[in-house]
Amino acid sequence: MQIQSAIFETSSPNLDGCPESALSEFAFIGRSNVGKSSLINMLTGKKDLAVVSSKPGRTRLINFFTINRKWSLVDLPGYGYAKASGQERSKWHEFVSDYLVNRDNLSCVFVLIDSRLEPQRIDLEFTQWLVECSVPFVLIFTKADKTKPAAMKNNTEAFLSAMGEFCDGLPRHFSCSAKTGLGRKEVLNFIGKAVALR
Repeated sequence: MQIQSAIFETSSPNLDGCPESALSEFAFIGRSNVGKSSLINMLTGKKDLAVVSSKPGRTRLINFFTINRKWSLVDLPGYGYAKASGQERSKWHEFVSDYLVNRDNLSCVFVLIDSRLEPQRIDLEFTQWLVECSVPFVLIFTKADKTKPAAMKNNTEAFLSAMGEFCDGLPRHFSCSAKTGLGRKEVLNFIGKAVALR
């Protein structure tokens, strides 16, 4: 898939405020500081489409971008931001979970996992919740350029193995690097095929 246009449409603080749309939506979410904004910019070829901040937890709304006028990329707030108050985190989790479970035109959620790290409990708990709620998702292991291939392979396999405790069929997964562009073609082809099948 070639990205010809990527346009910011709107932001919403909750499901009710999400735009009415017939387009398939592909949402991106991950633990704070996993490199979500950088990955979105790499995939779309627009370096400033999503705001990259040195402070984790910058995304606090559901942000919608229309890609090629054919599908929507949805940037969701990250989870696990320790410096946010408990009340703020609870509010974010409530509207994000509402979107993930009840948004009719959500086609797939891309869950971003830091490939440099061993399996993190918060990531496993989130993916288990998606499985229990029957939300379709794919894993993207980020920052592939920042770790050695053998370590990344071990971390990826360990995460998938841990998921086997609560998931009968393991999800599709990709390795990506916002710096080198690794995985861009594969992720966009996956989205392209999903859009075509809808």
